[in-house]
Amino acid sequence: MKTLPAAVLLLSLVALKMNAQVTDTVKKENFSFHMQTTIINQYKPGFKADYTGQNSLQTREEARNSVTATLFAGARLWKNASVFVNPELAGGSGLSKVLGLADATNGETFRVGSTEPKIYLARAYMQQLFALDATEETQESDQNQLGGAVPQSYIGITAGKICLSDYFDQNSYSHDPRSQFMNWGLMSNGAWDYPANTRGYVPSVILEYVTPKNELRLALSLLPKEANGLDMNWNVSKSNSATAEYTRRYSWLGKKGAIRFLAFLTRGKMGNYSESIRLNPYAPVIEDVQQYGNKKYGFAVNAEQELNNFLGAFFRASWNDGHTQTWAFTEIDKSISLGISAKGSKWSRVNDTAGLAVVASGISNPHKDYLAAGGYGFMLGDGQLNYGLESVAEFYYSAEIQKNLYLSGGYQFILNPGYNKDRNGLVNVFSVRLHANL
Repeated sequence: MKTLPAAVLLLSLVALKMNAQVTDTVKKENFSFHMQTTIINQYKPGFKADYTGQNSLQTREEARNSVTATLFAGARLWKNASVFVNPELAGGSGLSKVLGLADATNGETFRVGSTEPKIYLARAYMQQLFALDATEETQESDQNQLGGAVPQSYIGITAGKICLSDYFDQNSYSHDPRSQFMNWGLMSNGAWDYPANTRGYVPSVILEYVTPKNELRLALSLLPKEANGLDMNWNVSKSNSATAEYTRRYSWLGKKGAIRFLAFLTRGKMGNYSESIRLNPYAPVIEDVQQYGNKKYGFAVNAEQELNNFLGAFFRASWNDGHTQTWAFTEIDKSISLGISAKGSKWSRVNDTAGLAVVASGISNPHKDYLAAGGYGFMLGDGQLNYGLESVAEFYYSAEIQKNLYLSGGYQFILNPGYNKDRNGLVNVFSVRLHANL
C-alpha cells in the first residue's frame, strides 16, 4: 500500500490533462474524462468492553486506511443518449475489518473488497433521455455527465451496472463520504438495504420522470447470490429488489429545499431471524434457514433545506420490517439522522466545508433476539446482546488546499457499538482524508 498514493496521484494528473484537452476546446462534449481519488486514514484509540465476540469492534488501538481511484469516461451516442464506463481501483481496510458497527465509520470501505488494491469495472451503463418539451438547460461537464444542452423536463431510462445511490436518496449536505460525512449512517438512509454487491454496484434498470419541481424514479435491480457478496444472482424472477422514490423541490422563504419519499421491496433467498432461532435457540445460523420467497420491505424520508447563503440542514429517517437478514448495505432496521453543513464563504474560504451531524440506529425485535442468542450477521455479532441504540456524532472540516484537491479532518464519537450497552466503552475515531476531484 505504500506506493499506492503516489500512483493514484499520478493517475489524477493524467486525468486532469485529458479533461482539460476536452473541455477547453468544446462546449458540447462528445467525450468526457474525469477522475476522483480518495485516501482515508482512520485511528481509533483502545476502549473497554465487558466482552468481545467474533464480529465485535475490537477494543485494541487501531489505525486503518482505504484508497479508491475512479476514472469516469463518457461518450455521446446520439441526441440525449450517452454511455458511461468507470474502471475503479480500491484497496485497504476499515477498522476491525468493518465489523462491530452498524454505522461503520468509513464510507469508502463500502467500495473495498480486499486489503490489496484491485482494479475492477465499477459502472458500465447507457442512458437515454426523452424530452417532454422544448425547454433546455446547460449541463456542465462532470463525473458521468457530458457538458452541453439537456432537456429540463424528461423521461429517462438507464440500464447497466450502476450504483443505486447515485440516483436515489440524494442529499446536498450528506451523501458523499469522499467529500462530506464519512459515517455509513449519514451518507445514506441506514434502513434502506439498497441492492449492491460488496463494492456497491449492481445491474439495474432505472426509469425517471424529471421536471424542475417533481421527480419520480423507479428501479429494478439484481441481488448478490449471498449477503454482502460479489457475484450476482441472475434468477431475476425470484431474486430482485424494487425501489421507488418521489422528490419534491420547493422554495421556503426564498431558500431552496427538497423532500424525498422512498420505498423498497427486496425478494430473495434470505434467512428469517425467528425461524433461525426456532431451529437452533442457542446458536442460530441465519444461513441455515435461507429460502426463496422471503422478503424485506421498508420506507424512508430524506429532507434538505438551505437556511441562508452559507448554511444548510438535512434530516433522514428510515425503517424496514426487520424479519429477514440484511442483504447488501448494513445491519440497521430503523434510523434517524440530522445535521448541518456550512460553506467556508462565511470565513473567506469559499470552497471549504464544515459539517456536524448525529445519527441513532436500531434493529427489530427478531434481529435483537437473533444477536442476543449468539447469532452472527455479516457485520454484527458479539456473542450476546444488552440492547441499546447505536448512536454516532460526527464533525468534519474539508479544506481546499489547491484547486480540486481537498484535505479533511474528522472526528466521530460512538455509543453502544453493535447496539450493545455492555460494550459502551466510549469509542472515538479520528479521520484524515485526501480527495482529488478532477
